[in-house]
Amino acid sequence: MPLPAGDPALSDRPISHCTARVEIWFSILVRKLLKRASFLSTNDLKEKLPAFIDYFNRTMAKPFKWTCKGKALSA
Repeated sequence: MPLPAGDPALSDRPISHCTARVEIWFSILVRKLLKRASFLSTNDLKEKLPAFIDYFNRTMAKPFKWTCKGKALSA
């Protein structure tokens, strides 16, 4: 039986920290590139996305502070 969404048991799991980092990255992508952008085509988006990632990595990227202790998972 799957755990319900928002179950406090999920907050202790290392995957929640990793998921949060992915969510942060997509939030940055939306706020900095996609929110007010206009693309002429999907090819235009495909060109601008890697260009944004390169720009972001050169100018704005900072390492995320990982808080996961790396506890072993049990089966």
